[in-house]
Amino acid sequence: MEEAVLVADSELQQPRRRPVRTVLRAWLLRCPRCGQGKLFSGLFRMRSACESCQLSFEREPGFYLGAIYFNYGLTSIIATMGFMVLRFGWRMDAQQALAITVAFAVLFPILYFRHARSLWLGFDQLIDPQ
Repeated sequence: MEEAVLVADSELQQPRRRPVRTVLRAWLLRCPRCGQGKLFSGLFRMRSACESCQLSFEREPGFYLGAIYFNYGLTSIIATMGFMVLRFGWRMDAQQALAITVAFAVLFPILYFRHARSLWLGFDQLIDPQ
């Protein structure tokens, strides 16, 4: 099963990538190439390859470091904006707003872990199809 669709470009045939489909597959925690295989076999355990198309999910060492940046960046943005809304929009006490923000900053990366990895793998598949 090939993710790319062939389109005519002069005399050359070039693959056209589908970013919306790839991001949707990543959000659903599915294989970025075929959309059939599940990425995770447990809560935090990632499969080594797609059970449907055999795409390897194990890239080079350190590959998923980018997913940590993804996770950290989104957590930082949401926590900062959330603190500002709680403190200045809802006029919440600074200590209460900080407690809520810290609790969010601890829990959200754990809950978002699978999606961060999946999105990172999906973006890699868009840039460098395997």
